[in-house]
Amino acid sequence: MLSEKSTATVRATLPAVGAAIGEITELFYAKLFAAHPELLRDLFNRGNQNAGLQKQALAGSIAAFATHLVEHPDTRPDVMLGRIAHKHASLGVTREQYPVVHRHLFEAIVEILGEAVTPEVAEAWDEVYWLMANALIAIEERLYAEQQVVAGDVWREWTVTGRLEETADCTTFRLTPADGAPAPAFKPGQYVSVQVELPDGARQIRQYSLSTSPGSPVRAITVKRVHGPAAAGPDGEVSNHLHAHVRTGDTLRVSAPYGDLVLRDSAAPVLLASAGIGCTPMLSMLEHLADTGHRAPVTVLHADRSPADHPLRADHLALTHKLADASARFWYEQSPEPGDGTGHLDLAAVPVRPGTRAYLCGPLPFMRSVREQLLAKGVPAADIHYEVFGPDLWLASA
Repeated sequence: MLSEKSTATVRATLPAVGAAIGEITELFYAKLFAAHPELLRDLFNRGNQNAGLQKQALAGSIAAFATHLVEHPDTRPDVMLGRIAHKHASLGVTREQYPVVHRHLFEAIVEILGEAVTPEVAEAWDEVYWLMANALIAIEERLYAEQQVVAGDVWREWTVTGRLEETADCTTFRLTPADGAPAPAFKPGQYVSVQVELPDGARQIRQYSLSTSPGSPVRAITVKRVHGPAAAGPDGEVSNHLHAHVRTGDTLRVSAPYGDLVLRDSAAPVLLASAGIGCTPMLSMLEHLADTGHRAPVTVLHADRSPADHPLRADHLALTHKLADASARFWYEQSPEPGDGTGHLDLAAVPVRPGTRAYLCGPLPFMRSVREQLLAKGVPAADIHYEVFGPDLWLASA
């Protein structure tokens, strides 16, 4: 809880800090990477830094946390904190890194806001930072303990036991621990981090959802190759490396599984909506529902460019058919097959049962559209869960 004195100061300065938060975070990252270039090389996603996405996400999370402290002083935004903590845990972030961030962040605040940062203002925002940082540290250390690893030591070598080209741009890699020990347990919908060494010596990390169920003897990730102007550079460097260089028999450095978008065990109806490669956590959930004999209605929805671009389409259909009461509907921008919809996912003709729990994964505009449609159909906001691949810009774009 923010102290009364700091609450008043943060409330008074929040408009000024909020207006400058983009400049502050940009300068913060410049200072951080100048002092610690190894963080950009081996920890932070260079593609997100290059595109400015991480700056937007950081700005959004700081502003949202401070606003919540002021407007809801007796509660904490645990959903947002949990999402960040899971990502940090998958990267191996430790408590020792928070003072480093604090130093460079506050240097940036002082440089951007100048004389407006009085000792009182600095003290109040320092309190905001450490409330957020300590909350994250506590959650992250709990997550490490749950996986029975030393804080930050999340990495193991895994052997690629199979490779399957799903579409022209999506490849599934089947994995097993190289040391022969059992694979760690995970929850349907969670992801792992994969770290690869690139030609320039950087050890870049990306997150990929596990696309099989926890009960499956196989662990698998399905990776979509990133195209576009930066495909050979930071924005697509890891996905392109995996597609071009990783073959059966190779090893990958893979983290313990994390992620807060997980299927809740219940007898409630379930709706799984995805777009593009966002189908991967949905496939894990769907396979788990089939494995456990889920009896309540399950609605499977997916949108993509075309049937040929739809990764794991056959698995989507086969797993749906295994369930007692399930249906699948797909929408495509091009070449829809008989029975498929054309264009964007539209819930107008899709029945949504009372008590439905919905899980969404895909581009942010897609999830915003589906969420609005679900709310209009009476699904409570608390029962709509989502996963963003990459920095979570939902708050930053709100």
